Amino acid sequence: MSAPAGVIDLHGRVAFVTGGNRGIGAAVVRALHRAGAEVFFTYRSRAEEARALCEQLGGRVATHRLDVADPAALAPAIDACVAHFGRLDALVNNAAIFEENRFDRDDFDAWRAGWRRTFDVNLFAAADLAFLAMRAMRSAGEGTIVNIASRAGHRGELTFADYGASKAAMINLTKSIARSCARDGIVAFSVAPGFVATEMAAADLARNGDAIVAEIPLGRVADPDEVAHAVAFVCTPLARHLNGATLDVNGGSYVR
Repeated sequence: MSAPAGVIDLHGRVAFVTGGNRGIGAAVVRALHRAGAEVFFTYRSRAEEARALCEQLGGRVATHRLDVADPAALAPAIDACVAHFGRLDALVNNAAIFEENRFDRDDFDAWRAGWRRTFDVNLFAAADLAFLAMRAMRSAGEGTIVNIASRAGHRGELTFADYGASKAAMINLTKSIARSCARDGIVAFSVAPGFVATEMAAADLARNGDAIVAEIPLGRVADPDEVAHAVAFVCTPLARHLNGATLDVNGGSYVR
């Protein structure tokens, strides 16, 4: 499913994508690269997938191992991107975890650990990377922050409240960046998918696929490319006056 020719043009721009070796992240890397951007993407594990994606794209791409939950590793990763490509124009905060953490579980310590880990990866890393990336963007006079949020951030969730809460906070983070940093030429967007056919969602889709699809008016879960196209669009100058917006990519399953 290709993006419209002539509309998504990112030649001359450099994008930094977290969790770019698979799923939505890999689709975003491909979409940005296809639009002409130079792409620096990170991965935490499964280095072979990162290397394969670099080989597949063939040029204008670099990869870097990064655990986004480690604050000490974030600034070196941003610096590596700028050293490699000379600048940084767009940050896509995609890396996330999604683990069941039920209200009725017995282990309180495990419950609290789940919340801490989820917020470390899904929210605090995104905020820290935005802070660090904007230092590079200000020197260029403009930049774009894209936070991959979720439908869960709007509606709340039954068995992974920490995930939904982290994504709700990410949406609010986006609004704060949009209002605070536009004076520096930096704009921000959230892209909020519903269920997407990725490895992260596979177990839930296997267990509850019929019920999940039944609540989507389009009758199917999203393809990762459909999320990636939205990300690529908001990285272009065409979207700048959408600053602060959340783009829902959920097939009409949750309409605000």
